[in-house]
Order: sequence, then structure tokens, then C-alpha cells
Amino acid sequence: MMFTAASTRDREVVLQPILPSEMTLSSSSVTPEYLEAVTRDTAQLALNRSPETLQYWLDGIVAIAAPESRGALKAKLMEIMAEQEGSQVTQFVTIDWIRTNPDELTSQVGGVLHTIVGSRDVRREHKVFEFHWKYTGVSLRLKGFGVVVKEGEEE
Repeated sequence: MMFTAASTRDREVVLQPILPSEMTLSSSSVTPEYLEAVTRDTAQLALNRSPETLQYWLDGIVAIAAPESRGALKAKLMEIMAEQEGSQVTQFVTIDWIRTNPDELTSQVGGVLHTIVGSRDVRREHKVFEFHWKYTGVSLRLKGFGVVVKEGEEE
């Protein structure tokens, strides 16, 4: 009976990240605060890249991906690597807002995407990126992400 009770109880883990407060993870659901922290860190990894960091960028994103999403995600990232290898193009984002939806396991990040060629900032565009997640046990994994394109716009 104790085994059944222990195996059906929600698991909880208390995290002390570099934030002003503790976060608790439960196997029953993901908290908005945790989803925001993971989204922030994932956005920084996914949206900041340079020719010198492409392999680290690829490996980092694939490492946090849900197992069933890794193949397709890696294939898309490899296309970006092939386009950017040997170039002098660097991109980085300055985040100005994050919205999370723990019930739908989605989050959005808004910010200015800077494109640098050589040492020149050639483009600054405000973009919205959406992240899709999978939550199992106390593990939050990336299913995919991309830029949100408004109706009538082309990306």
C-alpha cells in the first residue's frame, strides 16, 4: 500500500536558481515562473548565435529538446548552420517581454533581433518568437520554436 501511495503522489523539487525567490517543480504541472525562467534561458540560447558558436548553439538546443522532436529540430538547425558557416553574420536578441501559457505549454518572447555583419549592425527588427514545450514528470523539454508571423506578412 505504501508503494502505491508513493508511486501515485506528485513529485516536487525545489530549485534555488539565480532569482530572488525559490521555485518548486511538481510532476502535476509546470508553474508560470518556471516556464518563464526556462523560456528566457532557451530564448537566449536559441536567438543568440555567431559563426564561432554555431556548434555550441546546435548542441545546446538539441540537448534540451524532447526526444521525439530532436531529429526534425536538428535538421532545421543544420540548415541554418550551413547557411551561416563561413559568414560574418551574428544575431542576438534583446528581450523586452515574455508571456507564458502553462496550460498549453507554450511561451512567447518579444524582443529586438539584431543582425550584425562584421562589426556593423545592419538590421534591427522587433520579432515575436513562440516556444512549444513538453512536460513529463518534472522534465520540461523543447518541442519546437519559431518566429510568429502575422497574417499578411512573409518571413
